[in-house]
Amino acid sequence: MTGNRVLVVDDEPGLAHALAITLRASGWEVATAADGASAITSAASRAPDVVLLDLGLPDMSGLDVITAIRGWSRVPIVVLSARQHGEDKVDALDAGADDYVTKPFAMNELLARLRAAVRRSSVAGDPSDEAVVVAGALTIDLARARVLRDGVEVRLTPTEWSMLEVLVRNRGRLVGRRQLLQDVWGPGYSDETHYLRVYSAQLRRKLEADPAHPRHILTQPGLGYTFEV
Repeated sequence: MTGNRVLVVDDEPGLAHALAITLRASGWEVATAADGASAITSAASRAPDVVLLDLGLPDMSGLDVITAIRGWSRVPIVVLSARQHGEDKVDALDAGADDYVTKPFAMNELLARLRAAVRRSSVAGDPSDEAVVVAGALTIDLARARVLRDGVEVRLTPTEWSMLEVLVRNRGRLVGRRQLLQDVWGPGYSDETHYLRVYSAQLRRKLEADPAHPRHILTQPGLGYTFEV
């Protein structure tokens, strides 16, 4: 009996029900979601130990669900898919999935994959995984891509949000200039350091009480940036 929590994301009610019955019989605590939006919300609110995710969802791509969850969490994600093509597996793993199981599958193999994913996570777990980060007057909801300052939502551009998300996800740690440029703008922008000056200034104007003397978004001269709570 594992006692671990699994989130099953599948839009086929029969399969989701069968998986839930089998998993509960094997000692898992099971939550289910039938679409991507509810999967992201459930992953944020329930903090599962592993996510079992079908790529074929009615409202968004399973790859988008992986990307959204990876915005704040390193929870293991095991993809369950009827897609046999190798590129689908590569895309899922590149997006941040930890394992990939193709339908049809043997239940004992699936259970073994889930247990292995949880074991790997418990060894390399990140205690800073949180969907909502509070930093002074700021409340940063990584699951919903929202920022509140003193309870009022702050409107950020997509690029501003992407930069903030990378910094918050690595809060308390230095994010090098090259890494930040590649994560936000892509590999072709690794030398465009003026982008960082422009966007860090924009974020400070919107988020810091005193942009000239920032408390949260800090520059490490010649190295990169840190986000401090």
